[in-house]
Amino acid sequence: MASAKTSILFAILCLVLLLIFDGVQFQAEAQKIDCENRCNYRCSKSSRHKMCIKACNTCCQRCNCVPPGTSGNEDVCPCYANMTTHGGRHKCP
Repeated sequence: MASAKTSILFAILCLVLLLIFDGVQFQAEAQKIDCENRCNYRCSKSSRHKMCIKACNTCCQRCNCVPPGTSGNEDVCPCYANMTTHGGRHKCP
């Protein structure tokens, strides 16, 4: 009898955790930033605008973050700051 109660409680706990995790994932998807506009501003002073936009959009899609301003401030987005190319150079403008 105790085993049946334990199994039921475990099943309920698993269901609650599943519902909570699903809600957290939904909230994260709902809070996607506008990469196009943020990258347009970030790359507005770049001498190689098209390449900057392409790299910035890739980084934004992966990290869901673009540092403020046209350069620097990478400490605000660690994922963005730490992404590198195959050659070991910073990928994100």
